[in-house]
Amino acid sequence: MKKELFSGIKIFFICIILLGLSPQLSDAVLTEHPRRIVVFKKSFLKEANQDTLLKNFGAVKIKRLNMINSTVAHLSPQAEKALRRKHEILRIDEDIVISALVKKDKGKHKPYQPPEKLPWGIQRISANLAWPVTTGSAIRVAILDTGIDLNHPDLQDNVKGYINLIRPHKSGNDNNGHGTHVAGIVAAVDNDIGVIGTGPDISLYAVKILNKKGIGWLSDLIDALSWCINNNMQVINMSFGSPDDNQSFYEAIIKVNQAGIVQVASAGNEGEVDGEIMYPAKYPETIAVSAIDRHSNFASFSSYGPEIDLAAPGVNIKSTYKKHSYKKLDGTSMSAAHVTGTVALILTTYPTWGYDTDGNVIWDPQEIKIKLKETAENLGLDSNQQGAGLVRADSAVY
Repeated sequence: MKKELFSGIKIFFICIILLGLSPQLSDAVLTEHPRRIVVFKKSFLKEANQDTLLKNFGAVKIKRLNMINSTVAHLSPQAEKALRRKHEILRIDEDIVISALVKKDKGKHKPYQPPEKLPWGIQRISANLAWPVTTGSAIRVAILDTGIDLNHPDLQDNVKGYINLIRPHKSGNDNNGHGTHVAGIVAAVDNDIGVIGTGPDISLYAVKILNKKGIGWLSDLIDALSWCINNNMQVINMSFGSPDDNQSFYEAIIKVNQAGIVQVASAGNEGEVDGEIMYPAKYPETIAVSAIDRHSNFASFSSYGPEIDLAAPGVNIKSTYKKHSYKKLDGTSMSAAHVTGTVALILTTYPTWGYDTDGNVIWDPQEIKIKLKETAENLGLDSNQQGAGLVRADSAVY
């Protein structure tokens, strides 16, 4: 009897510890209760009252999303059904899973070696020809991803800040490699080793929303987008996606666009399946980027469709990687990063939003998209594949 009692107490405390560690671990324990984004009406703003309402229905709170007046919580189907009938509730959305958009590879990452080389993608978009005009100095670019190798010798001088929205008390260091690879394409330092980024003096911010497997939640993305607004980011790179969307997803993207922040997104790697473009690239407020190879051929893996705005290098791209190393990767994640770096170069020439003589806003995100399209190189591909064409950094800044 004493042995059984001891075992019961032990199991109880293990469950308490697991539930208290993190939302990720609590997911494993509460698998019967899906993650939902509960959005409240504007008239129901007080967080304490919202928490009480959810608690009364057995919800387990994960986090608050001030950006859209909502709470992320584990909800049983019965609780969700009952809450939908409450007059305080505007809607309840699924907390969608998002994933890094990179092709699987078997290559090994290698330590940095001098001398420094100009990657073919950077050369193909003629970023080096734009450097006599600008290298992207002081433009704030948020890399929403798996984090960045904060001590990478080819990145550390450009990393100006970080935040970990998966585990807030941890650093923004990259335990996957994807985010570091993307960051290097955007802004690897010109320092005689490794590679050079599109804008070698761009200020990078690691915003960690994807785990070591390159997977994350929409709610963490929304949290990250809110952070970007509050911390005056100018460009956001989103090299991830989901086939699913909902109103909470789109509302957050719209708010960032209204804040004047340019959002660049990977089209997706579904070219060999159904070609479907992923969200958020499918939203018109973003700049959707497909991939080409070094011969200007459309990458067979790249998603395509009428939402594509631009094409950029995305095959056999060498860049920085975790553990101070380098690696070659394929994916529209890589192509989006080339466009993100180019946007930053443009913004050094047109650093602030302003108004023309008629009082119209100029150089907002839509104007940046137009500038990129007007200066793109037509590759002769179908418009569903290339959009306006290959991004050209030199033409965009001159």
